Amino acid sequence: MAPALTPERSPGPKPVDDRLCLQGILYVLRQDIAWQLLPLELGFDSGQTCWRRLDRWQQAGVFEKLQRLLLAELNAAGELDWSRACVDGSHIRAKKGGAATGPSPVDRRKTGSKHHLICDDKGTPLHVITTAANVNDITQTLHLVDGIPPIAGRPSRPRRRPEAVLGDKTYDSKAVRRQLRHRRILPVTSRKGTPNIKGLGKLRYVVELTFALLHQFKRLAIRWERRLELHDAFVSLGCSLICWRRLKKAGS
Repeated sequence: MAPALTPERSPGPKPVDDRLCLQGILYVLRQDIAWQLLPLELGFDSGQTCWRRLDRWQQAGVFEKLQRLLLAELNAAGELDWSRACVDGSHIRAKKGGAATGPSPVDRRKTGSKHHLICDDKGTPLHVITTAANVNDITQTLHLVDGIPPIAGRPSRPRRRPEAVLGDKTYDSKAVRRQLRHRRILPVTSRKGTPNIKGLGKLRYVVELTFALLHQFKRLAIRWERRLELHDAFVSLGCSLICWRRLKKAGS
């Protein structure tokens, strides 16, 4: 008996175009509205459809690959500064709890999360980690450095290590400094109990600027997703948009 032929198209309605779903996800990222309030008249289809597509793309690693491709384009254009990188953390409120949440020490112990960020000397986000709000910054330093993806775009093998890492006194740790030097990275942090390194604040302002750009996406200023992977999908997409804007500006 001959095998049954596969139908040309599955029964049921035609799937929503990926471009429309992406536009719906971007609308939620920028405006921070509930999925069920996504305006159907704009052609995004239902919020449930966009949410499922976001989940599927995150599981496939689409957003991380997108950010890596954009970083490679910036590197090829000479827009990444590897001379030094800056690290810092920023608290956000987590309205619905979930993984990687905890009592915030800066928000009357309300449930929150923290974004840990490393960026290059021009403020381009290289890697972001989401943890509970009560996680100490110093514990994430090496994870941030090791989390920088191998970035191509130049002759020679992809690069993933800056020459120096700048941080404030919360990143003062002998063990971390030793590990950074082992990775051939110069640690530049003010020591606790001593005056701040002169001019360090002027060099580190770029990480504060990057946080400001990242949290302009309203969905990242307050966390609504209980599932950490969905929140991280929005974070990666926000970083990709920052990279895309810098690339577009460099080409203009």
